[in-house]
Amino acid sequence: MDYRTYEQRLAYILEQIKKNRFRSLEVTADRFSCSVRTVKRMIAHLRDQGHEITYDRLQKKYFIKNTE
Repeated sequence: MDYRTYEQRLAYILEQIKKNRFRSLEVTADRFSCSVRTVKRMIAHLRDQGHEITYDRLQKKYFIKNTE
């Protein structure tokens, strides 16, 4: 996977989380034809970029933490 494709995938994941449409790690991994671990690393990369992405165990989904 080249850098451009990786950045597009990061943007897609971030957009899905912001719109509350991120289904699961497995669905995203299938869509990208990669492993679940790769999707987890992408989310970690987004966190490193400063996005406050949190996982809610009760709702079983990712969301952007509101700092307001």
